[in-house]
Amino acid sequence: MQDANPARPDEAGTTVTRGDVPGKSTSGTENPVPPFHSFILKIHSRCDLACDYCYMYRSVDQSWRTQPRVMAPAVVDRTADRIAEHAAAHRLDAVTVVLHGGEPLLAGPPALTRTVRVLRRALDPAIRLDVTVQTNGVRLDEAYLAVLAGLGVRIGVSLDGDRAAHDRHRRRADGRGSHDQVAAAVRRLADGPYRPLFGGLLCTIDLRNDPVETYRHLLSYDPPMVDFLLPHGNWSIPPPGRRPGGTDTPYAQWLIAVFEEWFGAPVRRTRVRLLEELITLLLGGRARVEGLGLAPVGYAVVETDGAIGRDATLRTAYPGAITTGLHVARDPFDRALRPAAPGEPLPGPAGLSGTCRACPLHRVCGGGHTTHRYRDDGSAFANPSVYCPDLAALIGHVGARLTGDLGQLLAHRGPADGP
Repeated sequence: MQDANPARPDEAGTTVTRGDVPGKSTSGTENPVPPFHSFILKIHSRCDLACDYCYMYRSVDQSWRTQPRVMAPAVVDRTADRIAEHAAAHRLDAVTVVLHGGEPLLAGPPALTRTVRVLRRALDPAIRLDVTVQTNGVRLDEAYLAVLAGLGVRIGVSLDGDRAAHDRHRRRADGRGSHDQVAAAVRRLADGPYRPLFGGLLCTIDLRNDPVETYRHLLSYDPPMVDFLLPHGNWSIPPPGRRPGGTDTPYAQWLIAVFEEWFGAPVRRTRVRLLEELITLLLGGRARVEGLGLAPVGYAVVETDGAIGRDATLRTAYPGAITTGLHVARDPFDRALRPAAPGEPLPGPAGLSGTCRACPLHRVCGGGHTTHRYRDDGSAFANPSVYCPDLAALIGHVGARLTGDLGQLLAHRGPADGP
């Protein structure tokens, strides 16, 4: 499966950290660019679904075709050594590794088990290692759950809603839907002894699906977290329902409906990561997911052949957008922290267009996801997000709701409540 950005990878149930905390080198000096705290390992480059919105297989970049299907043991070993090297050099106290793909469970239990064990052996025991897997759920049976439980691996599953919503996009190559099998896997994960492994659900927004019904369906699985993803697109290849330059806000209205259902509930039954991070930013905090806030991305991607790449969603921009020319066999991860070349995406405030820097909302939206800023007219990533009107409307609504609730709270305080 390929849905996330990390986090996102963006990935459900996976805190793929932003690089908002500078690390210290072994010399004790502050590094000008924060180190990586998270590493996305593409342990298998193929998938057993043929989702029509997939940014890996349905994008202009088709480099997956030349990738090895499975990450070889030697590549796993070198990657683990490089992660340990990076963690030690920057004195990190915790590292997150996301097992990704393609569909990572296609690698098989033996390969997955070896990968996790190699990672744990490589790291200093004083450094906490959190391992998660982001899966489409098709192969998540009892046997695989037992393996993942034994390894202490948390699990995020992609689920787009009820059968009609999910199977509209997340189908097998022969056209058969995957909802029933995935739903059964999520129930197995959520309701039994494997509950502690449940990281959350990842849902890609489709404007044709009712937002409240979609949210309630996901809530029926009692997930600890739900993550809603905007479909990947840009100014040159716009996402569904988004007219480049248009002022309509269909995605904002969809998410606002979810926000009101979630925020207004008498009991908060789950976390909605996108909305929580937005609230955090509006209250002056820092976001931990890409696509919001100004902190640079805090993760590195390793392809099945050992190449160190950029955020895989950049495949939707142009062929080669993810390529850095680096490889775990010869390059430490520090080299991936180097300044970007002209035309490449820049991290943090330096990557924002002049339009974004002049906007009062830029510290909250962060210019949106880098992938969504691309335009093939020579400006590359130096543009606002193609979702700019939606982001502005969503931020405005959530901000107004927070201000209103705070005002009511203050109005109900009496003199005895103190200053």
